[in-house]
Amino acid sequence: MSSVELGILLPALLAGLLVLATHVPMGQQVLNRGIVFIDLAIAQVAGLGVSAASTFGFEAEGWRVQASAVAAALMGALLLTWTEKKWPEVQEALIGVLFAVAASAELLILANNPQGGEHLKDLLVGQILFVTIPSLLPVAILYAVALVVWFGFRHKLGHVGFYVLFALVVTQSVQLVGIYLVFASLIVPALASRRFVEGPARLWIGYGAGLFGYVSGLVVSFLTDLPTGAVIVVTLLLALILAVIISLFVPERMRAVPQKALAH
Repeated sequence: MSSVELGILLPALLAGLLVLATHVPMGQQVLNRGIVFIDLAIAQVAGLGVSAASTFGFEAEGWRVQASAVAAALMGALLLTWTEKKWPEVQEALIGVLFAVAASAELLILANNPQGGEHLKDLLVGQILFVTIPSLLPVAILYAVALVVWFGFRHKLGHVGFYVLFALVVTQSVQLVGIYLVFASLIVPALASRRFVEGPARLWIGYGAGLFGYVSGLVVSFLTDLPTGAVIVVTLLLALILAVIISLFVPERMRAVPQKALAH
């Protein structure tokens, strides 16, 4: 592998590790709360903010686009906080509605944009191979703060704090790796670790599954010249399958007790 190729793959791997650092623990919480599609909705709302800012001619890396994405994501997060209090029994359905409306609004905004199709593709599948190490530094600082808040104060965050922190993290992740990979990074490692007993081991199994997905995905994409984001989504699924197989052979004390068994 040449230094040029390494110079492309290393920042992409670091971007993946940053995303996993926050998304694995948050994904486990999302799965426990039964709001699986929240990241898709918030990510799509953040993407709507990016698209809206782009129509005004703001540069993709400029602070105005970042501010627009964060503002849109926070408004979506606060809206979901309100709906969870008012109509908790249909929260998942409302999350789906928010996703559909945000996606439709984005399509309308980009309808007359000559580069609209390419812009939408970038938001969905991401451009992980085009990240640079300097561009990752502010993201790393934000994620480090988010992890301190999460592991130190998550029990005190409440609904509003959870949604706001989630929106801030997802907004950055979407611009790094795209909506599809954000969703896969949040949910697939959480599913992979769900069959194991709750505790630190479950968290590290989630990290391991995510790491396997990103490393193998980058390698396969490099060897086959296939779209990197899409390949990583598929290899994350393979990590989930491997985790399920492994869970069948570990000692019973390491397996999670099924919810049906707890009910009896």
